Amino acid sequence: MNTLHILNGDSTRYSFEQTGLDGDVMVWREVLSEGPLEENILAARFWRNRKKWITETFNEKPESYQYKMLDQLTKLSEQYDVINLWFEFDLHCQANLLGVIAYLEQKIDLSSPAIYLICPGDFPGKADFRGMGELNSEELEYLYDNIREQLSDEDFAIALQAWKVYVSKDTEVLNKFLSTTDFWGSLHFLKPALQAQLKRLQVNEQGLNYIEQKLLEIYNYGIRTIPEIYLEFWKTEKIYGMGDMEIDTYLDKLRKKDLIILTL
Repeated sequence: MNTLHILNGDSTRYSFEQTGLDGDVMVWREVLSEGPLEENILAARFWRNRKKWITETFNEKPESYQYKMLDQLTKLSEQYDVINLWFEFDLHCQANLLGVIAYLEQKIDLSSPAIYLICPGDFPGKADFRGMGELNSEELEYLYDNIREQLSDEDFAIALQAWKVYVSKDTEVLNKFLSTTDFWGSLHFLKPALQAQLKRLQVNEQGLNYIEQKLLEIYNYGIRTIPEIYLEFWKTEKIYGMGDMEIDTYLDKLRKKDLIILTL
């Protein structure tokens, strides 16, 4: 059976390659929780805008983005009997998951491959589980054997509507979607992720969104070094799935507004 595993980022790849699971591997190296988006993910403009934003925001070379992300997409033009999506519970992963599903829906005939989701929200014995990157090969196989779910047509319909709402970045549209959607199918962590997105879209009287408010609160509490701010933020906001570089973009906004002065 011809199988493809799509991993969300490189953190899971090393352990995954030590498993006994057969199949090709594609690494989805994107941050669709941030930056410019549009509904048509197959459009050349979509990826041109993503490349421009990624290279400028994270100081990455265009050829690196081409190799790490765009060249990976060619795997989705191949014929597979089974596609396994390995994505986690946080907004970063759920946004990428919606993007992958939207891409698959527009690119391939979804009646052909069986598409499964492996999406853990926790793991036995790990009190502060943050993602599959902290699991070893045996633990990844445990997830595969115990929580893998085949996505239905209804799951795809929910995901595609969620993608449309998500890329709109419209608080009213998102709030209505959250309040009127009663069934989430196998997408068990999509609602809390989108609720976190709604909080992030809303701004206070200073023009600061939730992330910026939280970082400023941490700073005003007396935590002034960047590594300490990361750790404090992750204690309560792991739902966003943000790494160092993503948090840095928000810290830079606060710096530019002269609200913080940080030390390394």
